[in-house]
Amino acid sequence: MNFETHPSKYKHWKVSFDGAIANLVMDVDPEGGLRPGYELKLNSYDLGVDIELADAVRRMRFAHPEVRTVLVSSGNDRAFCAGANITMLGQSSHAWKVNFCKFTNETRCEIEDATDNSAQVYIAACNGTTAGGGYELALACKEIYLQEDGSSAVSLPEVPLLGVLPGTGGLTRLVDKRKVRRDLADVFSTTAEGVRGKKAVKWNLVDGSYPRSKFQAKLRERAEAVAAQAAEGLSGAAERKGVELGPLSVEQIEGGSRHYTCVKFDVDADKRMATLTVQGPSAEDLELAQKGATALHAAGDSSWALRAYRELDDALLQLRVNHLDVGLVLVKAECDVARTVAYDQALLDAGGSDDANAWFVREIVGLMARTLRRMDLTSRSFFAMGDVGTNWGGNLLELALASDRFYLLEDPDNLVQVGLSPLNWGPLPMSHGAHRLAVRFYGEPERLEALVDNREVMDPSDADEAGLCTVLLDDIDWEDDTRVAIEERASLSPDALTGMEANLRFPGVENCDSKIFARLTAWQNWIFIRPNATGPEGALTLYGRPERPRFNWQRV
Repeated sequence: MNFETHPSKYKHWKVSFDGAIANLVMDVDPEGGLRPGYELKLNSYDLGVDIELADAVRRMRFAHPEVRTVLVSSGNDRAFCAGANITMLGQSSHAWKVNFCKFTNETRCEIEDATDNSAQVYIAACNGTTAGGGYELALACKEIYLQEDGSSAVSLPEVPLLGVLPGTGGLTRLVDKRKVRRDLADVFSTTAEGVRGKKAVKWNLVDGSYPRSKFQAKLRERAEAVAAQAAEGLSGAAERKGVELGPLSVEQIEGGSRHYTCVKFDVDADKRMATLTVQGPSAEDLELAQKGATALHAAGDSSWALRAYRELDDALLQLRVNHLDVGLVLVKAECDVARTVAYDQALLDAGGSDDANAWFVREIVGLMARTLRRMDLTSRSFFAMGDVGTNWGGNLLELALASDRFYLLEDPDNLVQVGLSPLNWGPLPMSHGAHRLAVRFYGEPERLEALVDNREVMDPSDADEAGLCTVLLDDIDWEDDTRVAIEERASLSPDALTGMEANLRFPGVENCDSKIFARLTAWQNWIFIRPNATGPEGALTLYGRPERPRFNWQRV
């Protein structure tokens, strides 16, 4: 699977721009599925459709900063979107289904993030059937409007029709985001035909409904009003010049390894392991960042942070989908700590300045945050290996904080350094809103407080004393102790590890996003593999056939 695309290659989406308004039209090619054996009818989608959507949302932020409203509609007169293609799901492996749902929901989260942090407000124009994942796409938008034509309805029919849950967060967004009353949500989620028109408005399933004859005009009017409101306080937004995101430079190596310009992703299939190495900014990269937002904007997608984190994002997606047997990833950062900390400070200074191009730097930081969240949500074990040749500063220390363990070598002849920067204190939050230092020291607030003003470059013993590493080893013990830890991890049940890691990575208060991913990891994952859904007589297996599913009626 390749996750890179470009608007010139889209099969399923059409994007056009009219000043501050972008039109994102879903017009799925029924014959354009990733694999043969299913037809993408009624704007139903597979992973290929969602890869294009994710690309469109990301490019909107970087290449079209003038956009304030994104109007999401359908090019199909009968359907806004019928959701995930059921035949595709029925043919897919369990791992494919779960990774598909996770990527889809991360895309929905990026839509919400664009509304919250880029003042690009998404509005869903549901001009037809809006079912399952189609309604979940609408739920990711800030506002939802439904056409009144006697047949258009919103629905989450997975429970009554498929015996599964709305797999990309539909139920959670229904009650947490739209605050639909619990009893009404229960009725809605078990009514296969859905809810139409004014009833949908009354139940807060949509924000408004209009007759077919007025639908387009009303939505255009609303899009213009929202764009004007979103532009308030954004001086010069209409004059912002976008930055095109070019293709990644990657060398593909036999066995699935990939070497980018700043990231190396090396796979050892025999050991079911991979090594992920990220190289920090050079002296020239720091000099560029210190020149400010206009210089970074002129450098475009070649600036270090944007380039490195796009590469890291792609490597994580490759790991998830193309290397299912890889269970453990050894994470390494190679950087000059003082330089990386200075780079982070320059990045924040540029993004917080009154420079007309400061928006671009803020978008870079946002992309860094979303990529690290992708790592948090990846069902693999991550061990950060602070051995000879590595250093961990600022944003690259986040890789260690995101890992399940951090092994650090104490060797005076090969000093490994660690350092904190302002980026470690909030600009790169996890899915539940907390930054990784706060999560690390959730039960030790005094340790967290002691680090607040620490901008010193720490040696391994200082980092250990501060609680930043898991295990400190000298050069005599390093090879044997890390080997045993790696071999032990590789011998454990991957299912048990996925559950354990998902439970341990997110201490503290939950929010809508963290609930969605926790429930995807646990409940949806479990339901997908149960015979009632995917057994020989399960609802998903028999969907579209004359036979009725046969359930095991035990409630467990």
